[in-house]
Amino acid sequence: MSDSDLDQLAEAARNRGLKLVRSRLRTPNKRRFGKVGLTDKAGKPVFGMDAKGPVGKPEDVEDYLRNLDAKDWGASLDVAVLPRKRKPTKVSGEAANDREREPQPTRRMKIGVKAEPKVKPKPPPKPQVREAKAGDAARLVELISSLGHEIGEKALRKNLAALKKTGELPLVATLDKTVVGLCGINRRITIHRPGPLGRISVLVVAEEAQGHGIGRMLVEAAEAWMRKQSCFMVEVTSNDRRTAAHAFYRHLGYERTSIRFAKTL
Repeated sequence: MSDSDLDQLAEAARNRGLKLVRSRLRTPNKRRFGKVGLTDKAGKPVFGMDAKGPVGKPEDVEDYLRNLDAKDWGASLDVAVLPRKRKPTKVSGEAANDREREPQPTRRMKIGVKAEPKVKPKPPPKPQVREAKAGDAARLVELISSLGHEIGEKALRKNLAALKKTGELPLVATLDKTVVGLCGINRRITIHRPGPLGRISVLVVAEEAQGHGIGRMLVEAAEAWMRKQSCFMVEVTSNDRRTAAHAFYRHLGYERTSIRFAKTL
């Protein structure tokens, strides 16, 4: 500590009815160089002292004074609060206060100032999956347009209303109440299949939310819905240009089984 810091430490000791005793040794690397201790007004050792003088570190004395505040916060500054007397422990003939103290994990603070309680950072929001609703229309238009499909908000709301009647509302993923993903789901019966067929008609995750498992979460939620609908198989279509999407589906256990053809009417 600098001389200025030691002066502040001495002032803090006086405020508690104690006196800071500084070592008079001026030779660095000597055992008592830079050491300090505390006595009461009568000169009786309180902390960091032995028969020959101060042996405590300034940091330890600072911690000791701070602990006095914690034990009797708000007590008169003219009265020193002394710790309970303990039986002296002798180690190799040294005074108890002459041993090095274990470093304290607590954050250093100015004397006389209460430590602020540590506030745990809020955990990042977890994605949630739910059915889409009319209020999501504007955001869903944005997500769908990122796939190259253009649809107006009015038409999308109309589609949502129709899908609600058939019980096939698309699924959306949210992060902190913001829609970041969309998965279209359908169930249909075909003449050549032995049971209902489930279909993922569209799947998109906002660019800023990619890489956090949201796409997988939506697919798994869609598959769970299809199982409840007694679908024995699920199919999904993906544009030929979207190779990253193809790898994603293969990673989830999907296989390429056919080529899709389309024609605008």
